[in-house]
Amino acid sequence: MKALRAQTTAEVTMTLRRGETLLLTLGIPLLLLVFFSEVKIVASQGAHPIDTVTPGIIALAIMSTSMVSLGIATGFERGYGVLKRLGATPLGRGRLLAAKIAGVLVVEALQVIAICLVALALGWNPGGGSTALLQVIGACLLGSLAFGGIGLTMAGRLKAEVNLAAANGLYLVLLLLGGMVVPLSVLPGPLRAIAEVLPAAALSGAIHEAVGAPGGYAGCWYVLVAWAVATPIIAAGVFRFSGD
Repeated sequence: MKALRAQTTAEVTMTLRRGETLLLTLGIPLLLLVFFSEVKIVASQGAHPIDTVTPGIIALAIMSTSMVSLGIATGFERGYGVLKRLGATPLGRGRLLAAKIAGVLVVEALQVIAICLVALALGWNPGGGSTALLQVIGACLLGSLAFGGIGLTMAGRLKAEVNLAAANGLYLVLLLLGGMVVPLSVLPGPLRAIAEVLPAAALSGAIHEAVGAPGGYAGCWYVLVAWAVATPIIAAGVFRFSGD
């Protein structure tokens, strides 16, 4: 347990010390939150913009940390041989992966708290009470599994530089199709159908639905659970600790 705790602390510390990671995981989500809460660009369907935007920004933060930050950092660690060396220590591969997962959850908790505090200061009024809170926590955990699986799948198979480009490219695509800042309702029919089976829209929709904000859609929880089950299994099957 001491080794696991020490490695988890190291993972969180390294994440918080990387300026580019803080920009991606906290700076960009907060900037988008403030911008879209004040500039009425998105279709809020009668709701206050901050009520519509905040659930999507929470989903964006989860995606940023679980897929992009974790995936890129792990990809470079694998390429440089760090994972292989750590896996051979008494820490072991199992506890190494557990420490990475725990580190991601700690960072995500800090992200969500910061986003919610800023949103509340801007007038966010979430509905649903304690039930909504539990649903949001459940959605975030499922989203972490889904996006973490995607990030680790790419990190475990692609060269570090290719993984970097792929993670950032996928991040941009899912940001646009995830219902996070642009509602799914404004997308063309075929594009919306594709978006609704992707994990980004499913996570965003589940959080919107939990707090009673426009943006949820039928089946979003089922889609999210499917991704949360499938991607970690795929990652476990294809991941390689040593570089190419």
